[in-house]
Formats: sequence, structure tokens, C-alpha cells
Amino acid sequence: MSLNPLGNILNSIKQESRWQEQPLQRVLQCWVEAVGAMVATHTRPVSIQRQVLWVATSSAVWAQELAFRRQRILEKLNAQLPQPLLDIRFSSAQWQQLAKQDSLIGDRTSSGLGCDHPSWVGNDSAAKGDRQLRFRHPQVAFRHWSEATQTRSRHLPLCPQCHCHTPVGELERWGVCSICAAKQW
Repeated sequence: MSLNPLGNILNSIKQESRWQEQPLQRVLQCWVEAVGAMVATHTRPVSIQRQVLWVATSSAVWAQELAFRRQRILEKLNAQLPQPLLDIRFSSAQWQQLAKQDSLIGDRTSSGLGCDHPSWVGNDSAAKGDRQLRFRHPQVAFRHWSEATQTRSRHLPLCPQCHCHTPVGELERWGVCSICAAKQW
């Protein structure tokens, strides 16, 4: 029995199609660059079917306007994609459903989720367009979450047991952070 180096094993796994990056993921990564930040706030790539990209738009007016620009957008996207797209279709049909998902995931202040929790520290001043862009890419969302968490934590009091930064609501309710409170239960 021969032993293969770990690098060779990982390279062979990466070559398998199920481990390769999906086309829609790549489109999502380069979408803002291809259409611009303003257009990106009113659009969202939804799926790729038979090499045709389907994009949800915030209104029928945006769908029509972008239909006129689709060749230019297609050229910019195909320059960055390993497998070229044949066409792009724009529709406002799925926009409301996507907006609802965004509000449940990224916009807790407008949907009311979590606002009543004692540890909630909201950011009501963030613009809605910024939120939509922020949560579209996982790396950007994580970076934003990390920076926001560090900024919030600097001004929070310390838990008397573990000396970690703790939201005021948790200290008022339990006298300690939620982790220490869970350990006591």
C-alpha cells in the first residue's frame, strides 16, 4: 500500500465536479462589478438554466431597461466566467419573494425579529441598499458582522463571571452573560 501526499489527494478531490464552484456562485461574485453598484441594488441573479441567467429586478421598468443593456452585461460576465452564458432574462416576478427572504435574514430591524431580545443591539441607520449588497456575498457579510460585533463589544460591560463583553439586557435579566446563565441552568 502506497501513501499519497495530502496535496495530491486534495487536488484530485477538487477536480471532481461536485466540489467545483457552481456557475451561479461565480455570477454572484462578479455581479456588482459587471452591472455597477446602483443596478446591483435593484437586481439579483436567481438561477442559471440551460446557460441562460435569470435575474430578478425590483420593477418592470428595471427589467425593461436592463433587457436593452443585456449584451453589454453578458460580455462583462462572460469575460469572468469559465463557461459562457448564452443569454440573460430579467423579470420582476421573484423580487418580492427575495425581498422577504432578505428581511428575514439580513434586516432584522424592519421585520421585527430579535428586536425584543434583551441582547439586541440594532443598527437602524444602515441604508437598505447597503444591506442588500452586504448580505449578497458571504465574505462581505462575515467581514461586516465581525467589524460590527467588535465595535459593539468595545462599549459593553463585562460579565462578572467570565469577564467577556456582555449586552446590557443579558446582565439586567440574568446578572451574567447568556453563556454563564446557560451553564447555571
